[in-house]
Amino acid sequence: MRDSIHCKLICIDIDGTLLNDAKEVLPEVKKAVKRQYEKGRKIALISGRMPCAVLQVEKQLELDCIKVCNAGTFIIVDGVCVKEEVMPTHIMRQLYTNIAQKHHVPLWVFQGYKWYVTQTDSFVEKEADIIIYKPDVVNPYELVENWNKAGIKPNKFLIAAEEKKTDEIQTELEGWENRTFDVAKSSGNYLEIFPGNVNKGKAVASLCAILNISTENVVAIGDHELDIPMIETAGIGIAMGNAIQALKEKADFVTLANNEAGVAHALNDYCTF
Repeated sequence: MRDSIHCKLICIDIDGTLLNDAKEVLPEVKKAVKRQYEKGRKIALISGRMPCAVLQVEKQLELDCIKVCNAGTFIIVDGVCVKEEVMPTHIMRQLYTNIAQKHHVPLWVFQGYKWYVTQTDSFVEKEADIIIYKPDVVNPYELVENWNKAGIKPNKFLIAAEEKKTDEIQTELEGWENRTFDVAKSSGNYLEIFPGNVNKGKAVASLCAILNISTENVVAIGDHELDIPMIETAGIGIAMGNAIQALKEKADFVTLANNEAGVAHALNDYCTF
């Protein structure tokens, strides 16, 4: 464990990390991130959120940030997608038939800059209000057919439900034989489903290769299961005070909670060189 590194890239999760529970960037956090940016360090927002939702947070910071969206499957640098990972369309049909319909929950589908759902519910409506984006309600079988004709493939899927339900579905999906996807929580209510060769850690490594930066020169900050590979990949991995215990055990340091400007304290403490 090191007290500090020569930091060149700062990778920050959004929900539960950069944002407080009111989905706001606290003034102290904004000031600390801006200070690092002005030192010449690159700021990357690493999130399960879709691009337009990450863009809204970037606007709160009032900085030009790298945006790693859709659980690490869609990387945007200088306004251009520089790397994209996708999944076979048949997985959409399997997830809808064997999971969404069985458990009576919508299947969320993300592709590039778009968001689709198989039906709406309170979780869909809440997310739409937060990110100010209304998803398209689709028939997944028709969507698969249309995408197959057009050569389009999804980046990731998501199940949103009460935590007991997402726990149940996660256990069920992890038991599927010969699955080519991985699953991880981005919050208690959100279960992310993404390509098996992708996670936030590999996305950070890919970003470092694109930017010609060593992962040893990366500071990463997160709070939930989806962030664990990113924490492990970075030269210094920092867990929020509100992080799950599994992430805290992997991190080099634990800072304050998101409602206590934990990101600001982390940057001020460990990005000193």
